[in-house]
Amino acid sequence: MSLKKLIKAETRGLFESLITYRRHLHMNPELSFKEKNTNAFVRSVLDEFGVEYKSGFCKYGIVAEIKGAQKGKITYLRGDMDALPILERNQVEYKSRVDGVMHACGHDVHTTCILGAAIILNKIKSQLKGTIRIVFQPGEEKLPGGASIMIKEGAIKDANKATMIGQHVHPPLEVGKVGFYPGEYMASADEIYIEVIGKGGHAALPKNFIDPIMVSGQLLTAMHTIVSRYSDPKVPTVLSFGKINSDGGATNIIPEKVTILGTFRTMDEANRKHLHKVLKQVVNGIVKAFGAKAKLNIKVGYPTLYNNPELTLSAMENAKAYLGAKNVVMLEKRMTAEDFSYYSQMMPSCFYRLGTGNVEKNIISPVHTPTFDIDEIALKIGVGLMTYLAVKEAGN
Repeated sequence: MSLKKLIKAETRGLFESLITYRRHLHMNPELSFKEKNTNAFVRSVLDEFGVEYKSGFCKYGIVAEIKGAQKGKITYLRGDMDALPILERNQVEYKSRVDGVMHACGHDVHTTCILGAAIILNKIKSQLKGTIRIVFQPGEEKLPGGASIMIKEGAIKDANKATMIGQHVHPPLEVGKVGFYPGEYMASADEIYIEVIGKGGHAALPKNFIDPIMVSGQLLTAMHTIVSRYSDPKVPTVLSFGKINSDGGATNIIPEKVTILGTFRTMDEANRKHLHKVLKQVVNGIVKAFGAKAKLNIKVGYPTLYNNPELTLSAMENAKAYLGAKNVVMLEKRMTAEDFSYYSQMMPSCFYRLGTGNVEKNIISPVHTPTFDIDEIALKIGVGLMTYLAVKEAGN
């Protein structure tokens, strides 16, 4: 039996267990860096099937390892484990049992898929080449990102001679399909915090105050020219502001301070660093011109997610061989962010999308919403494909 047929047979045999695993995780979600029970559950399944692993990276992270009978390449598979602070509104038997916490981004699916892959790979390791390491990662949804901590704590070894593969649920893509994009795929993401400090006073006596609201208005207008005038027009870039508040104020009261919060995203690391400098110059220049002061904090987030073209195109061809060419599509770039990007900056990586939607079943809600759910057939596809991609990338 070919490896492809063997993996498909093993996945079919494991399917009911996969549903059980995913529903258990969905009912028991845990927030970023608090995945204690998730860690215990994953370890219990790995122990049951005799999969070797090390735990404790980033507190609750796990790295399992399956060594083939013959030498080959090193391949990592990665899945994230954390949930979101969202109250679930789905009326299903596996609805979240934790008030205000929900697996609304599919990390229960991601964990289940690499758990299933670990089980199958361990079962067939006598027929395999290479080493496959499987990363169960905490804290993807919260800065600084569990990936960065896993890396700092030495969870990822031999990066100079390894590759990594990750997948993410994608409701707009019908179940049965997967999508890829080679090159810069997802944006870096930085949080912008600005305090504009003026001098409060009575609104009828303008010579006695420095109006931080007016200065903030000028500053917002100026900052919105940064992308159009200082960024490389060939590089997708976004600078947006989502919140502005003053510390008091009324119809006739000028406040002392205004806070502005925003996000900055781009697809190029050099462009990112350049625009950080421009933003500082613009903020300091505008407030100084009006006699005000400013405190700017650029909270540096996830870097650009770069899908190695050679690895990604190879994975696409292997996906076509496993699922059929009609079920493999080319995606578009996304300005959302993912901490898988840290791995992609240190080794050749491929991050692809797993179709989970089903219009006929009304499974259409986007991620990060209270009604997000999946067609569970996606578990079979996600486990089988990740296993097959790992096997092929390892040199089989």
